[in-house]
Amino acid sequence: MAAMKRTNIVLLICLSAAVAGVSTASLQQRQGVAVHHSPEPGVPPQQASLPPANPAGRRYPAVPRDPAATARLLEAVEGRLRDPTTAADALPDLGHQQQVIYRVLSQAAERSDAVRAHLSRPWQAVFDHHIGARRELLAMHRGGPGLTSIPPWRIIEPEQAPQLLAHYRKAESATGIPWQVLAGVNLVETGMGRIDGLSVSGARGPMQFLPTTWAERGIGAGSIDDPHDAIQAAARYLVRRGGLLDIRKGLWGYNNSDNYGRAVLHYAALLEQDPRAFQGLYHWEIHVRTEAGDLWLPVGFETQQPLPVSTYLQQAPWSAPPP
Repeated sequence: MAAMKRTNIVLLICLSAAVAGVSTASLQQRQGVAVHHSPEPGVPPQQASLPPANPAGRRYPAVPRDPAATARLLEAVEGRLRDPTTAADALPDLGHQQQVIYRVLSQAAERSDAVRAHLSRPWQAVFDHHIGARRELLAMHRGGPGLTSIPPWRIIEPEQAPQLLAHYRKAESATGIPWQVLAGVNLVETGMGRIDGLSVSGARGPMQFLPTTWAERGIGAGSIDDPHDAIQAAARYLVRRGGLLDIRKGLWGYNNSDNYGRAVLHYAALLEQDPRAFQGLYHWEIHVRTEAGDLWLPVGFETQQPLPVSTYLQQAPWSAPPP
């Protein structure tokens, strides 16, 4: 989050989220929790949220228990995500499967090591960056408990992938900040724009700017909520915080956490090594770590006030991991 002072910083990504991460002090503050507009006076609490429909034909991805089977699945998914002949309508499920595998394995070291041992060498390097990034994001909340309520968010469709890539590359040309870093920040902060809402500290937009930072001379221009304008401003802000001399310093200025910077740089390294990796990251969904497990918030979800996890599960039982 641009120019946020860190107290007890925690990242969703869902990306955390990320996706997702991203970004995200209390647990909910760092997860970019809400403050979507409050319900209108007189609106009953049960009408303050919009239960998501079960995405047609889609399901929460399962992860095989057998390490060899997981490795085979992961290599197949990674390969299809990079294959230009893969049908466009297959990409959302492939990206979601990839995301869930890494989210599950990042929390189980022994299981993760067993899967890695079955991967071919080229995929091991990809695996290491994904697991490394996710573990950095998890380290930001230092094993704290999962959420008891779903944050007041609206989950929206992101800008189309070609447009986002054009925005990142335009910003790189203008500032020198690598487009891969900007994509990593966008992923960690809001799942590439899927999370719509204000944070409790007032940050907003796809790159999570505080309005005061946006208003600084030479930073914000246009709309804080517009992906193009926010990405250009993020690049300018990273320059201002020293990112051209040391990108780690710039990322620290963006979000005062070494874990955050290392996570972003893991994703940036993936994209630098193979730009086709963007296809998977772009199709990651929004997940939240709760007391009931890692829950999926699909596009169309909206709540204007914290929604108890138990209530959400009654509305959307398909959002929970398979047994």
